Amino acid sequence: MAKNVSLMVRLDQDSKDLLTAAAELRSISVSDYVRSVTVGQAAREIAAANENTIAMSADEQLEFWNALNQPAQVSPAQRELGKLMRGEL
Repeated sequence: MAKNVSLMVRLDQDSKDLLTAAAELRSISVSDYVRSVTVGQAAREIAAANENTIAMSADEQLEFWNALNQPAQVSPAQRELGKLMRGEL
């Protein structure tokens, strides 16, 4: 059997209260809640990285799509760099 190790995490009171409330919804301890959520999320992120994919929620997908479909806004520094690269300066 694998040996258990501890992990200490510092949180503000609001974050702790959220974790406590979520754990109570599942009728489990805060430690069990944090373990189940964070280990599961870590496994998903590693799997996505190994597959070279990006996992996004529906809201994140919409935000990404909107960002890609908006015209680029070039800053004055970028305009100047473009002129410099074209030899206009």
